[in-house]
Amino acid sequence: MKFYNKRLRNILDKWPGKKYLGIYRFLPIFFVLGAALEFSMINWQVGETNFYRTYKKRQAKNIVSATIEHPNS
Repeated sequence: MKFYNKRLRNILDKWPGKKYLGIYRFLPIFFVLGAALEFSMINWQVGETNFYRTYKKRQAKNIVSATIEHPNS
């Protein structure tokens, strides 16, 4: 079964760069979306925490537990 939406096809065909870049002409959209996601993970806070504080806390717990289990390594 082939998915085909005429309106979506028209929008995608109007996107510039098809001749030279092919399917890769959509990469800038994904770079911008990735940057926006990264920005939101760094700057948006829920209560007192955000993604990076949670990640750093988890990494610190892992390092401490690895040091306790293998003190001579």
